[in-house]
Amino acid sequence: MNRRDAEKTITKYLKPIFGFALKRCRSIQDAEDLSQEIAARAFRALLAKDDIEDMGKFIWTVAHNALSNYCRDTAGSMVGASVDEIADLIADPDSEIGADDSTETIRHLQTEIAYLSKLQRRIVIAYYFENCRQADIADELGIPLGTVKWHLFEAKKELKRGMDKVRKTSELKFNPVKFHSYGINGSIGTKSPDEFFRSILSQNICCCVRDTAKTVNEIADDLGVSPVYIETEVEFLEEYGFLQSRKDKYIVNFIISEPTAELLIMQDDMYKHAAELYANDLYDELINSGLLDDDRITCNHMLPGSARENPLRDINFLLWTLIPYIAARSGDKLRDESISFEEVATIRPDGAHNIYHASVVSDDMILPEDYVYMKNWCGPMWNINKSRMMWQIDSQWSDRAPVNNRNIPDEQKRVLAYYDDDEEGLLSKHDYAWLAERGYIRISGDFDGYITAAWQAVILKNDEIRDKLLAIGNRIKEKHHTEFNALKAPYAEAVMESVPAHLRKVKAYELQFVFHSDGWFILHCIMALLKNGKLKEPAEGQRKALTTLIVNI
Repeated sequence: MNRRDAEKTITKYLKPIFGFALKRCRSIQDAEDLSQEIAARAFRALLAKDDIEDMGKFIWTVAHNALSNYCRDTAGSMVGASVDEIADLIADPDSEIGADDSTETIRHLQTEIAYLSKLQRRIVIAYYFENCRQADIADELGIPLGTVKWHLFEAKKELKRGMDKVRKTSELKFNPVKFHSYGINGSIGTKSPDEFFRSILSQNICCCVRDTAKTVNEIADDLGVSPVYIETEVEFLEEYGFLQSRKDKYIVNFIISEPTAELLIMQDDMYKHAAELYANDLYDELINSGLLDDDRITCNHMLPGSARENPLRDINFLLWTLIPYIAARSGDKLRDESISFEEVATIRPDGAHNIYHASVVSDDMILPEDYVYMKNWCGPMWNINKSRMMWQIDSQWSDRAPVNNRNIPDEQKRVLAYYDDDEEGLLSKHDYAWLAERGYIRISGDFDGYITAAWQAVILKNDEIRDKLLAIGNRIKEKHHTEFNALKAPYAEAVMESVPAHLRKVKAYELQFVFHSDGWFILHCIMALLKNGKLKEPAEGQRKALTTLIVNI
């Protein structure tokens, strides 16, 4: 078509195009923008075509294509119509919307479209908003044409039901929660634990289905978020084993603790009493045993001249490692082992095999001034090669990079390999620099000349000295076994009552480790000894190697 005829045609349709846009936009300015876009598109198309049989159909097809783009770019911009009216309108460009249109109605409709199943949503948007033919939709989705028609029919019925429904709300919609802390029992995979709960949305999805299985739409209602976003997060969380599906519903598959102040105080009191009994006895027996002078225990970490000026400083550093290690590893014969790790742990697609747990704590919770908080704590952590084990705890007293910035298993395996190579004289200056930077060794000399490297971790030369140390811890735990059980019983009962029924076996497994390989027990042992002055704060130069043990096995 020549330019003059195209201009005449567009001029003829300018007023109907503006009316079309005005009915579907939030403001006159938006309507003007949309109508200009429609006119420009139609004008360019007319210049390239000479075979248009139905000019009205052509103009309204261009208008609806422009409207589809506009709707995707500007959510909620269309004004209101009923389900039937909107379906008829999109199917028949020449139809009119009733006089009682409202912005609220169309926004309600758009919300209900989001509540359709993923397949129905794709079909509805393709057919009504993108003007795709049903046969083309069927080809693209790889389903029969009849299935597309059935889904359109069912979707329309579902939308009508949704438009008549008053959706409920929950506290999570207005007061979203955030994990206070999380922990892992087992091995991590290629993904950092932080990646799984990278957003407040994923955390709140899990909290929403902590106790009761819900559909995607029910979760969306509770959170006040479009099901489209919920659907994506749910698929990711289910893939990695944090949610489990029950038909069309989902429930959390890891422990989310929501402790009360009463439960936390009960826990704190339990550990305080147990630590007072155990830690003081352990400290006294270690000091009096003579084992701290055994040459099968080496501890080279000392500040220059400190061994001559204050030999007890090195004993203090030694005890910072030995007391947590013995507290964690002793008394295994007393520990309940009725539930195995394999029974309750989850194997994840990234290679992880672990138990994940998180906690949610109220911001207005009031705890006693002497409540013991776990700060920057991670561990116990250990790795083993063919001849040695490395055992470690990170805490508020150590001065290492945060756990989320380190791959602990790989780092520990690398340290053990370097320890082996150092004995054979195989380390390069790059290897020494890596170890020194992380505090595992202290070096003297010149990299271009002779280097002396002193390992800063506590080293147990063989399993005989290890067993002698653990025997002391075993005797003390046997001595206080009855008292420990009495302290644990009411706490364990209260904790089990706070855990959803489907996760109680997982919690029962974790309770088997109370007063054993238990970070809280180790922390309270350290705090008890700091409080009574038996342990001293580590010196600044000792913090990187603190609570790090290498055992020859």
